[in-house]
Amino acid sequence: MTGTPPAHFALAKAVAAVPQGAPVPAAEIFAHGTMKLEFYAPDGVDRQQPHAQDELYIVQQGSGVFLRGEERFGFGPGDALFVRAGVVHRFEDFSDDLAVWVVFWGPDGGEAA
Repeated sequence: MTGTPPAHFALAKAVAAVPQGAPVPAAEIFAHGTMKLEFYAPDGVDRQQPHAQDELYIVQQGSGVFLRGEERFGFGPGDALFVRAGVVHRFEDFSDDLAVWVVFWGPDGGEAA
């Protein structure tokens, strides 16, 4: 490994990294091995598709309903939401200020239980 990976990821820089008008308003902030840190701030409708890796959402701000497979549950700031690779999921009925950190990791298809 060359150099030391960064240890701090500022919210303001993550927000600024999201491309304006992108169909999926997200930006990769950091990658290390199989792990990726992204910032996601959907605008009105969450159009994401299932992902190849397991993922963890950490809600920075906002609230709403999260769909994971057949489950639906409320979420708010500070909550963490786990989704296995390949599972249909999305944010629904969410506030205009929704902003989440997303951590992807592991092999395509997800890790064994």
